[in-house]
Amino acid sequence: MTNATWFVLIGTLLIMMGLRSPVLQRLRLTPSIVYLAIGVTLGPSVLGAFHFNPLEQAHLLEVLAEIAVLVSLFIAGMKMPMPFKWREWNAPVRLAIISMTISVALTAVFGYYVLALPLGAAILLGAILAPTDPVLATDVQVRHMGDKDPLRFTLTSEAGMNDGSAFPFVMLGLAMLSSPVSYELFGAWVLKDVLWSTIVALVVGLVMGRLLAQLVWKQRFLSNEGPLLDDFLGMGLIGVVYGVCLLLDAWGFLAVFAAAISLRQSELKLASIHGPNQETGFNRQIPVHSEEPTPPHSTQVSEGSMLFKESLERLSELVLVMLLGGMLFLDSWSLRAVGVALFLFLVVRPASVFLGLLGSGTPLRLQVLVGWFGVRGIGSIYYLMFSIVFGLPEALAVELIHITLVVIVLSIVIHGLTVKPMMTKWWP
Repeated sequence: MTNATWFVLIGTLLIMMGLRSPVLQRLRLTPSIVYLAIGVTLGPSVLGAFHFNPLEQAHLLEVLAEIAVLVSLFIAGMKMPMPFKWREWNAPVRLAIISMTISVALTAVFGYYVLALPLGAAILLGAILAPTDPVLATDVQVRHMGDKDPLRFTLTSEAGMNDGSAFPFVMLGLAMLSSPVSYELFGAWVLKDVLWSTIVALVVGLVMGRLLAQLVWKQRFLSNEGPLLDDFLGMGLIGVVYGVCLLLDAWGFLAVFAAAISLRQSELKLASIHGPNQETGFNRQIPVHSEEPTPPHSTQVSEGSMLFKESLERLSELVLVMLLGGMLFLDSWSLRAVGVALFLFLVVRPASVFLGLLGSGTPLRLQVLVGWFGVRGIGSIYYLMFSIVFGLPEALAVELIHITLVVIVLSIVIHGLTVKPMMTKWWP
């Protein structure tokens, strides 16, 4: 396909989705299903108009997926409607830690005993497929900053945290593939990849988010220097937090999610302390004939930068899901890959959710829906590409590519087709 053809195709897709085609609305098709169908049709499975080789383009695909996940995590964090209180965050934290660990363990057992993978590869497979996706699960994510729906809040906050909590298991699997299993290896993993990387990520994210909120407050309302570039501030916070975590060997995904929550909640706290009608507070009045620029509609970075980042998230979804379709061959649909997907959807996800939430007081209906809507997507692509770039052997990489792609495709189709009917029937 030529560049001109790609421009026409992407432009047509954007217009079609922007107009919210009545046909797609009646068929209840999610955007991801549409993008996937086009990618598969144009890819090697049908027309062969293009082929995206994940082995040869692993670096590029890793960066694209990394950016998509970072933006999506930041958006999810900014939409969190409440500060961290154990009563509200009890279920998401359990899902991100206990259920994540159970999910990795069950998938690893299946990979080791059924697929005959090496133990390290089986753990790596479990870690790649365990995190739920904040990019593709838009229909079950928090819709706006004031959305306190318990199901959407639980799924969104879980996805925001488990993209970081999966990383230690990725590193454990890779370490076990390259070194003999020993107490020293496991001890170093617990100290560095679990404790250090997690604690540092949380501290960096929470501190940087709060510092930016205070800096913007002073700049905007005390210095009287007019409107600021909220999009740049939000993207800059993502870059600084993620870069610092890379330098400190901490989990940047978790830190970015924490930074977004910290920024949003710090802004709300500052607003509640100073009030909206003070001279230095929100919505201060500007004289009609003043030469000072009119402030933007929103006076908070979290609100002012939301529109641009949501558009970037949708564009990332379009590009990556179409590329996903271009990676699939007909022989990718092996019994092994489909078996992993069905085991993950029907056994691992429900079991890990029920066990993780045991004794939490979470309503049964909420547990059932959370146990079904564990959408897999861009996060799994990132972890897979990260492992390949890290040095995963080629034969093993091909095996994991086939399994991961089939799982993501089936998740997009099955969860995408069931989300609206189930939400309509089972959830108010």
